[in-house]
Amino acid sequence: MPKTEKTSPRIASSLPEFAHPAEKTFSTILDYYGIEWEYEPRTFPLDWDENNHISEAFSPDFYLPHQDLYIELTTLRPKLVNHKNRKIRRMKELYPEIQVKLVKRREMRDLMIKFGLESEAQEIIGVAAQVSQTSKISQVDKI
Repeated sequence: MPKTEKTSPRIASSLPEFAHPAEKTFSTILDYYGIEWEYEPRTFPLDWDENNHISEAFSPDFYLPHQDLYIELTTLRPKLVNHKNRKIRRMKELYPEIQVKLVKRREMRDLMIKFGLESEAQEIIGVAAQVSQTSKISQVDKI
């Protein structure tokens, strides 16, 4: 009997342009299980300058509306995750009603392997996997 893949109401042409391959893989896992998701749907201001302009903001990677949960993925080395942890702590201070979960590189890699995505898991190993994440952090900090 052929294996039947689950499908999502999201069509391939409506996929966003992901900042990192791990985000695309994560969306594939969500789609497989029929979990509705939105990609970077909201930006949360975290800090303001003396003129009340936003000086720091945070846009979690995914929002799962049925779970009312934001997910932030990171492929950064553990010692570089502090930056994202600080942003998430600040977000929880300012927006305590918002649930956000940080999925770290090891957790993401384990999830990929569990779902038979070994080649995708290889993409988030090593320094090359961290380049787009580091540049993404720098871009957000410049807001």
